[in-house]
Amino acid sequence: MQIVLAPMEGVVDAPMRRLQAAIGGPDAMVTEFVRVTEHLLPPKVFHRLVPELQQERCGYGEIPLTVQLLGSNPETLGMNAVRAIELGAPAIDLNFGCPAKTVNKSMGGAIMLKRPETVFAAVKGVRDAVATEYPVSGKMRLGYEDKTLALENAKAIEEGGAAYLTVHARTKVEGYKPPAHWEWIARIRESVNIPVVANGEIWTPEDYFKCREVSGCERIMIGRGLIANPFLVEQIRDPDAPRDTAVNWQRLQPHLIEFFEDVRATIEERHVHGRIKQWLTMLGWHFPQAKELFQLLRTERDAQGVEAILRDSLNT
Repeated sequence: MQIVLAPMEGVVDAPMRRLQAAIGGPDAMVTEFVRVTEHLLPPKVFHRLVPELQQERCGYGEIPLTVQLLGSNPETLGMNAVRAIELGAPAIDLNFGCPAKTVNKSMGGAIMLKRPETVFAAVKGVRDAVATEYPVSGKMRLGYEDKTLALENAKAIEEGGAAYLTVHARTKVEGYKPPAHWEWIARIRESVNIPVVANGEIWTPEDYFKCREVSGCERIMIGRGLIANPFLVEQIRDPDAPRDTAVNWQRLQPHLIEFFEDVRATIEERHVHGRIKQWLTMLGWHFPQAKELFQLLRTERDAQGVEAILRDSLNT
């Protein structure tokens, strides 16, 4: 059993990674993507997006943090992968799943799945550039409009030299609409000779075990489900772990304040309110108490005002 925190652009940033590690959730994490175009990025770009690279070890205790790159140029991906390794990254992951229009328009993310040869070239470019002791992996969706090239893309990632493959079990067009097609992950797993990590629509312990059963995967990546319920990994591992939302909301309150303080120390003050509201919205999918707190904060844009409401509402 291994559970990985998914990379989510604009959501799983350094403060969220620190919070997840503090609660003691995942076994491994992957960063938001570092976007690579035609140039070698300066260290400050990597440090801004992945401040953990400035630590003695890139990660949190026993939780390693893989750096994800997004791009389509094999040469510049390779150059930037080498730089990330030099700065302290323990491994490199490549993004073939981002559904954002702005990314896809510049031949990055999920649109590459239309041309498996570009996926192969990207993986090979990084694998050839990076020393063999550093793992290279890829994360893909099942396709762009449809799933007709799913197996071909998976094999392209394998043949490019990836150590393992993560599959988000939906196409780009399907976005995040349920269901996730875990049975397709099983087909992919049977078609390649590298480990496959299953990803998509894991909200409860029951979802987790069903995904493992259907996909046949031992490693599972969780994104939104773990942001909405930071105690999900605990509940998966321990059948007796508390599931009562009132109990867990009380347990979560100190972490909410810590997260606010971390965000405030990390980003510009004018953006703090938005980041806090974003997480409360996602927490609201699981905790009704988060919906109530969001309503109290809904019109507040000042960071000091947000802090006052949080501390008053959370009795801290």
